[in-house]
Amino acid sequence: MAKKETDDDIVKECHRIFALCEDREANTRKRWKEDLRFANGDPDNGYQWEDSRRSQRELEKRPCLTINKVKQHNRQITNDARQNKPSVKVYPVDDGADKKTAEIFNGIIRHIEANSSADTAYDTACEFAVDAGLGYWRITPDYADDQSFDQDIYIKTVRNPLNVYLYGYTEVDGSDSTHGFVFDDLSKTEYESRYPDYEPIGWTTSPDSSAWLGEETIRICEYFKIVEERDTLIADPDGQTMKLSEIKEQDPEMAKVIMSDETFKKRKISVKKCKWYLIAGKQINDRRDWLGKYIPIVRVIGEEVEIDGKVDRKGHTRAMKDAQRMYNFWTSAAVEFVALQGKQPYLAEAAAIQGYEKFWDNLNSTNLPYLPFNGRDSEGNQIAMPQRQNPPVMAQAYIQGMQIAAEEMKMASGQYDASIGAKSNETSGIAITARQRQGDNATFHFTDNKAKAICFTGKILVDLIPKVFDTPRIIRMLGEDGGDEMVKVDPEQKESLTESRDLNNQIQKIFNPNVGRFDVTVAVGPSYSTRRQEAFTALNDMATRNPQLLQVAGDLIMKAADFPMADKLSERLEKTLAPGLKDDDEKQGPSPEVVQMQEQLKQLSEALTNAGAEVDKLEAERNDKAADIEVKRVSANTSAYEAVTRRLVALGPLLNPEEVKSLANETKREAMEQPDPGQPPSESMGIPEQLPDEGIPS
Repeated sequence: MAKKETDDDIVKECHRIFALCEDREANTRKRWKEDLRFANGDPDNGYQWEDSRRSQRELEKRPCLTINKVKQHNRQITNDARQNKPSVKVYPVDDGADKKTAEIFNGIIRHIEANSSADTAYDTACEFAVDAGLGYWRITPDYADDQSFDQDIYIKTVRNPLNVYLYGYTEVDGSDSTHGFVFDDLSKTEYESRYPDYEPIGWTTSPDSSAWLGEETIRICEYFKIVEERDTLIADPDGQTMKLSEIKEQDPEMAKVIMSDETFKKRKISVKKCKWYLIAGKQINDRRDWLGKYIPIVRVIGEEVEIDGKVDRKGHTRAMKDAQRMYNFWTSAAVEFVALQGKQPYLAEAAAIQGYEKFWDNLNSTNLPYLPFNGRDSEGNQIAMPQRQNPPVMAQAYIQGMQIAAEEMKMASGQYDASIGAKSNETSGIAITARQRQGDNATFHFTDNKAKAICFTGKILVDLIPKVFDTPRIIRMLGEDGGDEMVKVDPEQKESLTESRDLNNQIQKIFNPNVGRFDVTVAVGPSYSTRRQEAFTALNDMATRNPQLLQVAGDLIMKAADFPMADKLSERLEKTLAPGLKDDDEKQGPSPEVVQMQEQLKQLSEALTNAGAEVDKLEAERNDKAADIEVKRVSANTSAYEAVTRRLVALGPLLNPEEVKSLANETKREAMEQPDPGQPPSESMGIPEQLPDEGIPS
C-alpha cells in the first residue's frame, strides 16, 4: 500500500512545485507586466517611454509624447472576438445519449454562462492574452442562495493573471495540468477573521517571496493537484461495466464473487481525481475532494514557446513595441523642431514701423484690417516695406520617420489599413473582405486560442453538471435565442431524457445527466442577436419584393425582429396562418400519455353511466315490489269487508229482532269505517290485515 500523505508532505510538495513554476516563468511574467503596461500607455502614465529617458526629457522641458497606436491594433482582435463569440456545443458519443439530451446540456451551460456573466470573464482573459500573452478564468460551484443547500456552477473572472500558475501541461488550454495555484492577498485583519484558529504565517520559498507576508497583508494559496487512483474495470456477460471500488461500496461480498467469476471481464485502470487544499505558509487551513476530474482553471494564451527549459509567452503587443517607440520619438522630435522655430511672420526696418508699434506689437493676438508702416524716412528716402516670412516648417526627415514607423507597426502586426478600418485602394466588397481576411489570418491564433479555452470550459461543465446537480430539482435552461425553459433533473431515472405532456399539452422534460457520454466542440461566429438582425434584414427585403411572403411567413419575419411589440405582432400573424402552414409542433395531436388519460376518463364516465342505470333498475324493482304489497293489502281489506258481511248473514237467524237491529247498526258502522280498497287499514279499527277463516260459521 502507498504511504499516506501527511500535511507536511502536501505542503512540501506544494512549495516544490511552485518553485519550479516560479523559476520556469520568472522572465515571462516580468515581460507580461511590461507588455501590459506598454499596451495601456497614454500621455499621463508614460508607460511607452523608459523611465530614465522620460524623466530626462521632462527635466529638460522637451516634448515626450505618447501616441498609442498599439491599443488600436490590439482592439481590432479583441473586439472582433466580442462580436464573434465562440459557443459551446455538446453532442452525444454513445447509444446512452441523444441529441435532445445534448441540447439540454447546451441549455444548462448557456444558463451557467449567463448567470455567471461569463462573457466578462472570457473578454477579460482574451484582452490580457492579446495585450500581454496570458489570461485566466476559473470555474467553481457555490450555493445558489443563502436559503438553499442546492449548488450552482459559476464561471469567475480572474482580474490578476499573475496570481495564477499551472504546472505539468502540454495542451494550449492547460486541460492536462497536474497542479494549479491561485493566490489571494488578504489583510491580516481579514485573515484572522476568516481563519481564527490559524497563525498568519507567510509563504517563504525563495529570496523573492517576501511579498507572501507583508506588513499589512498575507498571501494564501489554493492548491489543486491531480492524483491517480488504481481501480479495476469489470464488465458482466451483458456488457455492462462498473468499477470494482463502486461494487465494494455497495456489497463487499459480491465484489469477491465477481472477482472469482471468470465470466466477468476485468482490467486494471487508473482513475484521475482532483484534490483541493487551502494553504497559508506551512499549514493547511482547509481541504476537500474536488468534484471534477480537471483542475478548474482555464488559461487563454497569445503565443507560447519553450526555449532552453524556459517558457517565452507573449501577446500582440511585443512585436510592435519598437515601432511604437519609434513613432513616439519621431512625433516628439518633430514637435520639438517646430517649437524651436521663431514666430516672426514679418521682417521690417525699425524706421518702417516707428510710431505704429501698437499695431505691430499686437499682430499675433488681434485681427487687424490693415498694418500701417512708414514708406519714407524724414529725409524722403524710401524705406523697404516689411516682408512676410515663411511660416515654421516640419523637417521632412521627421515626417518620413513617422510614416516608416507606422508602416513597420502594420508589418509587425500583420494588420494593414483595411484591417484597422482605414480606407484603402480596394473598392469592391470582395476586395475589401479579402484584405481584411489578411489581417484576420495574421491574428487568428488569438481567436483560436480563446475558442480552445471555451471548449475546455465546456468539458469541465459537462463533467461537473452530473456531480453538482445530483439531487432531484428544477433547473433553468437558456435557449440560443435567449428564451428560457425549465427542466427537471432526476439522477435516479434510467433514461437520459423522458418527455411527456401535461393536461395543458405542455411538454415536461425529465433529465438524468449521468446517462450517456458526451463530447464538446465550439462554434465560432456572430452572436445569435447579430444573426437574427441579419435574418430580419434578409426576410424583410424578400417580403418587400414579394408581398405574398407575409401571408405565409409573416410570423417568422416578426420573430426575427427586435423592435418593441414584434413578438405580439408575430403571435397575431401566426393566428392568421392556414392550418397547413403551422409548425409541426402545433399540428400534432395530443401525446400518447394525454390520449391514455382521455381514454381513462371515458371509461370512468361509462362506468358512472352504467352505475346510474343499475340504480334506476333497482329503484324500479323496489317500486314493483311495493305495488305487489299494495295489491295484497287491497285484497286483505276486501276480504275483511266480506268477512264482516258474512258474519251478519250467519248470525241473523239466531238473534231476536232487537239484537238483529243492533247487530245491523254495528255492522253498518264498521262497514262505513272500512278503508277504501287500496288504502292501508287504520290501526284504530283493530282490523287485522288478513282475517282467519276459523271461527266463522258457514
